[in-house]
Amino acid sequence: MPTPSRGLFWFRHDLRLHDQVALLALSEQVDTLLCVYLYPSAHQSKHLPDSLGDGKNRKRFHDETVIALNEALQEVGQTLCVLPGNETQKLQTICKDYGITHIGVTDYGGWNERQAVQVLAGSLPGVSLVTGESCTLFNQESLPFPIEAMPNGYTGFRKKIEKHCKVEAPLAPPVALPPPPDTLPQSKIPSRPASATDFKGGEQAGLDHLHRYFANTDAPATYKETRNAMDGWWPSTKFSPWLALGALSPRLIYKHLADFEQNVVSNDSTYWIYFELLWREFFHWLQRKHGTQFFAYAGFKDNIPDSHYNIEVIKRWCYGETGYDIVDACMRQLNATGYMSNRGRQLVASCLVHELNQDWRAGAAYFERQLIDYDVGSNWGNWLYLAGVGSDPRGHRKFNLKKQTDTYDPDGTFRNKWLKQ
Repeated sequence: MPTPSRGLFWFRHDLRLHDQVALLALSEQVDTLLCVYLYPSAHQSKHLPDSLGDGKNRKRFHDETVIALNEALQEVGQTLCVLPGNETQKLQTICKDYGITHIGVTDYGGWNERQAVQVLAGSLPGVSLVTGESCTLFNQESLPFPIEAMPNGYTGFRKKIEKHCKVEAPLAPPVALPPPPDTLPQSKIPSRPASATDFKGGEQAGLDHLHRYFANTDAPATYKETRNAMDGWWPSTKFSPWLALGALSPRLIYKHLADFEQNVVSNDSTYWIYFELLWREFFHWLQRKHGTQFFAYAGFKDNIPDSHYNIEVIKRWCYGETGYDIVDACMRQLNATGYMSNRGRQLVASCLVHELNQDWRAGAAYFERQLIDYDVGSNWGNWLYLAGVGSDPRGHRKFNLKKQTDTYDPDGTFRNKWLKQ
């Protein structure tokens, strides 16, 4: 009788069952399967004191998503083992204790995530590594350039992608998965939190929102005109929180968009949704290209900013006490909900960098702690851009805060709402 194959799938930024390339590939190669998620510890940063910002909204959304994944796995004969901390040593121990023969993991562009997979694979030379790409619209092999030669600017990237690349169809979720081992590691599923905002974590919640957006509203047809609104649910797509944790696949979003264009309308607004998905794609691959420079003070332009680090000034920015009303309203919205419009993010970043003259990395770290849609590539890539040390061809992207306020909150509705918080 042949020795049974024992698999371990490491969930990371892919907390769903649909469009799971690596999971499906692994499930075809093993007799038993252990599904593991290493729940990251509270975010710590050398750019911010631990006491600044509790990240409660991000944790709530994260908890809901992990709980939902466990419930979905149970419906296909599996369970999720949630282990605290993000240390590959724990996986090494589990693999040895359970005689794991195959490890499955979804590729991800973050520097730390890529290093962790290399360390794990290097420590278990006898174990087969099964990988797959489903965090992005395109696979690396389908890109029209090698990663090291990709354009540093979005426009150059977009034009090449639009000319040469096609989005593949997303994979359906598994009907069943191989069973788990008879005994499981001690697991700690998060307690179900009370939802405090309109955003509810989990794959099914993301799928429900995706369906409503394209099937029950005309919002896609007017997206380009409404996307800069400072507040409200429907002016922008709101896909980003589920994309960030992988509860929604970008390829599934694209499929719904393409269906909408074919069956309802195709216009500048529907194209602009794809345009924004390409921004996410751009930053994903750009972080692969530049590695640790993506987090460096001088960025990948090796251009040292002329800024300071004054924690009291940074605290006032974090708490929404800068004296710039539009910025303060945005920051209080972020602290209350874990979310902020894209326009708001540009304005508060410009304020920190250009008006307050502070280290941009403190702002990026605070966003990482607070945003329910924190994505390493998009977050750090956008901050590099605003600080003039990333992909912005114009250098420093400074916004006129008064003009922006008059344009996007002319009657003060947004400011009046959030400055009362």
